[in-house]
Amino acid sequence: MTSFLNRILGTGKSTNRDYLAARLREQGLEVVLTREPGGTPLAEKIRELLLAPSDEAMDADTELLLVFAARAQHLAQVIRPALAKGAVVLCDRFTDATYAYQGGGRGLSVERIATLEQFVQGDLRPDLTLVFDLPVEVGLARAAARGRLDRFEQEGQAFFEAVRQAYLQRAQREPQRYSLLDAAQSLDMVQRDIDALLQGIVVRCRG
Repeated sequence: MTSFLNRILGTGKSTNRDYLAARLREQGLEVVLTREPGGTPLAEKIRELLLAPSDEAMDADTELLLVFAARAQHLAQVIRPALAKGAVVLCDRFTDATYAYQGGGRGLSVERIATLEQFVQGDLRPDLTLVFDLPVEVGLARAAARGRLDRFEQEGQAFFEAVRQAYLQRAQREPQRYSLLDAAQSLDMVQRDIDALLQGIVVRCRG
């Protein structure tokens, strides 16, 4: 189907997503780059609601439903049409991020998320998820150095520790679908690790 990339905060994922896209295009593959929440004009408006700090606290269920509302639009307008024409989709976050952020971070049940996943996606699942892993304190420092923090970035260390553990647990349970990359390394070293995975990714994309 497609490859998805997830991250702990501040891991340089977007840079590495662009690098992987370039390497796949060198192999003659058509690549569509997109992101979540967002990816379409309507889904980007939902993204703004999700990320903007507000005096009104957002209920965890509201957050979860908004994430899946944006995803439904994204699938209909971008992801499914791209897959139908044989393109590879590289998405900056997907449903694994929901299990990590709304499941691990917010404490919502896996069963509730899984119900919405099946409702919105049907049987569509990523072929591969790359998780760029980084100690939480390093990621928080990198995010702070970038400037104004969004609503999620304003969460504390305990929230992001729970997010990180959710990612790591999912990767441990499904090693055939996840590749864990050490984002604490230099950018060159991370991209060497991506290159080491490249042939396997190409085979999956062509399969």
